Amino acid sequence: MTLLLVLAAPFLLLILGAAFTYLYAWSIERRFPPTGRFIEVEGCRLHYREEGPVGDPSDGTVVILHGASSNLVESMLGMGTALSRRYRVIAIDRPGHGWSERKAGLAEADPARQAQLIAGALRQLEVRNAVIVGHSWSGTIVPHFALDHTDVAGAIVVLAGITTPWPGGYIGWYRRLIVSPLSWLWFRTLAVPILLVLRPWMKKKTFWPQRPPRGIVTKGFIPLAFRPRAYEVNMQDFAVMYDGVLRQSGRYGDIRLPTLVIAGDADEIVWTDLHSRCFAREVPGAELILMPGIGHMPQYADQETVLSAVETLAERIAPAKAEVDHA
Repeated sequence: MTLLLVLAAPFLLLILGAAFTYLYAWSIERRFPPTGRFIEVEGCRLHYREEGPVGDPSDGTVVILHGASSNLVESMLGMGTALSRRYRVIAIDRPGHGWSERKAGLAEADPARQAQLIAGALRQLEVRNAVIVGHSWSGTIVPHFALDHTDVAGAIVVLAGITTPWPGGYIGWYRRLIVSPLSWLWFRTLAVPILLVLRPWMKKKTFWPQRPPRGIVTKGFIPLAFRPRAYEVNMQDFAVMYDGVLRQSGRYGDIRLPTLVIAGDADEIVWTDLHSRCFAREVPGAELILMPGIGHMPQYADQETVLSAVETLAERIAPAKAEVDHA
């Protein structure tokens, strides 16, 4: 009898984990529903939210792309709502995150592919000459707007973003694991319960050395990232991240759009010296703003400085837009 229980224990654990994961995802989707609209691009429904000044014309368009384990609601909290007082602000759930869909396969996680889908959505929304802001993981996406999608972008901002290949960054074994049946089972049974145990540590680490804003998890709809499919695509993003920046980094010298790089010098999530400094050095004319004592979330630690820098950049490209419109 004891031997039978020992043999059955792993299966019971998987069943309990699957039941918890399903019920947790079900409850999360009812607590944190979509807050914006949907637009279809190449067979995928992307979720976006658009806000702007009431009754007055906007001073331009700002597009905000969130980082890992996040969504457009958090983007609006960090910057979007404040910017929308003057600008047309469009925040987008990256493919597979928040309420956006993503097709199966690692190829759909590639930064260039995500940029292609997002740019397709912006074209449908008739976006032109926008300031494209990418935080953290979206630092891998934003350069593609300055290289391949200049019809929608007028300038780019990399905010504490990942841009540059690093020594020992290739992890082939992880890529193989992520696409295996074992990984599929893991994300739908035990991954979410374990992730929830680690969440307090992850939140503290993300904002360190600053303290996380009170209620940020609930206010930012962060639990949406803990549904099994969202967690899976998040891990797929990390599986393709190194290869993505390795391929695109050789093209940074071709960027000609105004480029702003903002980072804290105390960031323990994305190495500022490697990513922000190197990217700013590779892009002709790029401006680098280093924020002393600030960690991975500058938009919360010193929102005024970040907003001011983004607005200054938007004002810089506004005359160019006016000249084109006049012509």
